[in-house]
Amino acid sequence: MSPKVARRAGIAPFYVMEVMRRAGEREAAGGDVLHLEVGQPATGAPEPVLAAAEAALRSHRLHYTDAVGTPELRTAVARWYDERYGVAVDPGRVVVTTGASGGCVLAFLACFDVGDRVAVTRPSYPCYRNMLSAFGCEVVELAVGAETRFQPTPDLLATAHAEAPLAGVVVASPSNPTGTMLDAAPLDALARWCDANDVRLISDEIYHGITFGAPARTAAASSDEAVVVQSCSKYFSMTGWRVGWLVLPDELAAPVERLAQNLTVAPPTLPQLAACAAFTPNALAELDGHVARYAANRAVLLDGLASLGFSKVAPADGAFYVW
Repeated sequence: MSPKVARRAGIAPFYVMEVMRRAGEREAAGGDVLHLEVGQPATGAPEPVLAAAEAALRSHRLHYTDAVGTPELRTAVARWYDERYGVAVDPGRVVVTTGASGGCVLAFLACFDVGDRVAVTRPSYPCYRNMLSAFGCEVVELAVGAETRFQPTPDLLATAHAEAPLAGVVVASPSNPTGTMLDAAPLDALARWCDANDVRLISDEIYHGITFGAPARTAAASSDEAVVVQSCSKYFSMTGWRVGWLVLPDELAAPVERLAQNLTVAPPTLPQLAACAAFTPNALAELDGHVARYAANRAVLLDGLASLGFSKVAPADGAFYVW
């Protein structure tokens, strides 16, 4: 006999990380590896961020920050929503997190209790399902396909809600793994349905900025009750810096802060100080240049798939993916 291991520790692996570890082992042994396992830019953080990080290292300011992040970064994020989306966000509604994954943990814990039914699409980012299951929620998978652009609809939610009430739904636009987006009208329709049925809408917007047509719409423009999850990882090319954020309804700001105080104390200080520079004009110009290269890569891939006879391809609206 030995002390028990909690049932939640039986969570399914995130197989992307399993493959990445094995790929690293192969590389360390001298093997050739073509990295297709993890969704991250090949580019690094923009130069203004690197300069800000160097300055911060010598500033002797690397103590704990507020549990919800530095006022400077929260203000920069709030300003970003005004400039990019035309949405007024009070910095008090912004919580800086340890990546978008840390944001999901805080959002799920603040919004859902054990036994709550939470909808996700199938296919979707597997960590939604795994985290929610570990937290004791019942995951309701919505089978989506080409007819819904691999996104949820109010009708799909209504059907699941009729079986037993839903507490929430997690959406991603652009989506991992399909690359499809919810345009303004369908996102607004989802938000209206959620508001009318007291279902919490959680919108993962980590791939915003990497779009190849119309810009992505934030759920913060669709509902005051939506929770937005974002980060500096994808568009900002800062995956390893682990800087994310939440945009919260007013009633969730204090509960999420209490959770953050107890679970993480504070996000890492150095990446927060550096991330403020990610929203500057020079950094954004550099990042938009990266997106132009992603668009060229996307065109090569779509043309190549067509030449090989792959005709059933989801609209690759954004992110790094073709489905």
